[in-house]
Amino acid sequence: MDSQRSFLFRLHIDPQLLGGVLILCGLGLVVLYSAADQSIQIVTRQALRMSIGLLAMVVIAQISPARLSRLAPVFYLVGVALLLAVFLFGTGRGAQRWLEIGMIRFQPSEIMKIAVPLTVSWFLYDRVLPPNFRTTTFALIIIFIPGILIIEQPDLGTALLVMAAGFFALFFAGVPWRWIFSALVVALCAAPLAWFLMHDYQRQRVLTLFDPQQDPLGSGYHIIQATIAVGSGGISGKGWLNGTQSHLEFLPERATDFIFAVYCEEFGFIGVLILLAAYALVLARGLRIAMNAQDSFGRVLAASLTMTLFIYIFVNMGMVTGQLPVVGVPLPLVSYGGTSLVTILAGLGILMSIQTHRRFITYS
Repeated sequence: MDSQRSFLFRLHIDPQLLGGVLILCGLGLVVLYSAADQSIQIVTRQALRMSIGLLAMVVIAQISPARLSRLAPVFYLVGVALLLAVFLFGTGRGAQRWLEIGMIRFQPSEIMKIAVPLTVSWFLYDRVLPPNFRTTTFALIIIFIPGILIIEQPDLGTALLVMAAGFFALFFAGVPWRWIFSALVVALCAAPLAWFLMHDYQRQRVLTLFDPQQDPLGSGYHIIQATIAVGSGGISGKGWLNGTQSHLEFLPERATDFIFAVYCEEFGFIGVLILLAAYALVLARGLRIAMNAQDSFGRVLAASLTMTLFIYIFVNMGMVTGQLPVVGVPLPLVSYGGTSLVTILAGLGILMSIQTHRRFITYS
C-alpha cells in the first residue's frame, strides 16, 4: 500500500482525492445509464469525456504551482477573448453560450470558473495580505469583467458561479469582515434594482420558486416533477432502472440538470447519503490541501476551488429539491456534459498539484 501511495505521489496524484473522484464518476455513469433510458451510446460518450477530464487532471497535476501562477494571466486573457468570441460566433438554444471549432463544441464560461480564482490568487500573491482597498478593487475588476460578459450571453447562473469563485479567493485572502458586511448591505439595497434588470424568464424562475403551482404545466413543471421524484424515493429508493418519473418521461432534463432527482428516486435516502459522503471526501480533502499549502497562492487557490465545487453541489441539489431557482447548474461529476466535467476535473488536478509539489515550490 505504501509503495502504491509513493508511486501515485511521484505521479503527482493525491490518492484520497482520486478515490473520491472515481467513486463519483462511477455513480454518475450508473445513474446516467438509467436517466438516458439505458442508452449505451450516451454512457459511452460520457465515459469518453470522463477519460479526457481525468487525463487533463493528471496532466495539470504535473504542472507546479509556480508555473500555474505564471500562466494565470495568459489563461485569463484567453478566456476573456473566448467570451468575446461568443458574441460574434456563439451558438445555443435561446442564448449564445457555446463555441464550435470543427467537431469540438465547448462553453468558454466554464473555463472561467478556474481562470478567475487562479488569476485572483496570482494577483494577490505578491501583495500584502489581507488586501487593502486598492488591491481589492483591482481584484474585483478581474472578477467582474468575465462576470458581466457571461451575464450578457445571457447566463446568470454561470456568471454568479464564476464571480463566486473569485469572491472566495478574496475571502480566503483575508478581506476584512466589515467590507464583506458592507457589500452584503449594498447588495440587499440593490436587489430591487437588480429585479428590474433581470430578463423576464429569470424573474419567472424566482417567482416559480415561491409558488410552482401557479403554472404547474409551464414554468413550475420542472420543480414539481423533480420534487415528486425526490420524495418518492423514500429510504431505499425504487431500485436501479425502476424510477417512474424519469422512465415515464415526466422529469425533464433528467440526464443533465435534474439527474439528482433520478438518483434520489432510484436509490433513496441511503443512496443520497453515499453520494454526499463521496462529495464530503473530495471537499474535505480539498480544504485539507488548502490548509497544508506552503504559501498564500496555493492556500487561496485550493480553498477557492474547493468552495466553488461546494457551491456547484449546493446549487444543483437546492434547485432540484425546490429550495433554489432553476439556474441550469449540473451536478459535478454526475450530470451528463462535457465542458463542465472536464473543467471540474482540471480544477481537481490543480489541487493535486498544490498538494504533491509542496517540497518543490519556488516562486520567481
